[in-house]
Amino acid sequence: MNKLILAAALATAFTTAPAFAADLSAADVQARLRAAGYTQVHELERDDGVWEADVTRADGSVDEVIIDPATGEIFDPRDGRALLDAGQILTLAGKAGLTRIESVERDGATWTLEARNARNQRVDVRMSGHDGRVLSTRRDGWWD
Repeated sequence: MNKLILAAALATAFTTAPAFAADLSAADVQARLRAAGYTQVHELERDDGVWEADVTRADGSVDEVIIDPATGEIFDPRDGRALLDAGQILTLAGKAGLTRIESVERDGATWTLEARNARNQRVDVRMSGHDGRVLSTRRDGWWD
């Protein structure tokens, strides 16, 4: 009887578990950029866990924007949203469990950090310049 209950519970867990959304494809990202009003996408590449695109705005200016591959959020340094400063990012990085931060660099409307994670592994981290949430974490080197 217990095996039957366990089997039923496992079946329910597997059939009701949320599906993980796949990251956006390059075509999806291009469609979102056009819907956001960018007139041209000159270059689009996946780098450090996020999409990076060189785009032309409606006013003719060209810049690089970052796109969160999970949500499609566009990080444009000229979109008028407030940006956090380095001190605020460092505070939020500490709250996210990052230690021994070796470098902090603003990249448009995101921040890139080299640090150690909770397991003391070297990681490259991309954080939102608007709210400081971690967009991607990539382990730096297999030898750690």
